[in-house]
Amino acid sequence: MEHQERAFDLEERTYQFALQVRVCIAGAKWTREQWTDVDQLLRSSGSVAANYIEANNAVSKPDFIFRVRISKKEASECRLWLRLLGETSSGETLKQDLRNLHQESDELARILATIPRNSL
Repeated sequence: MEHQERAFDLEERTYQFALQVRVCIAGAKWTREQWTDVDQLLRSSGSVAANYIEANNAVSKPDFIFRVRISKKEASECRLWLRLLGETSSGETLKQDLRNLHQESDELARILATIPRNSL
């Protein structure tokens, strides 16, 4: 039961996403050309989690909505970097890891997009 409850803890889910991005990045060799995308992915994945945490500590409803929208924007940005890295990487395991992370960033972006609509 506890595991099922965690699946709906968006703060934990965004943290786990950022963590899994770091694990994936650390376990791979990247070309010189990919490093810019890797750096951007590291920043935006952490920002998804950080802005959602800030949203949960917002001082007002408009502040909450603003932070959630930033978190959604960062999740959407992650989709781009993950797609680029997936297209330019070799090795089926790495490509699958990047596809899984891309799917998670897509799901997070969709979830985060619904929060402001439901909060108005």
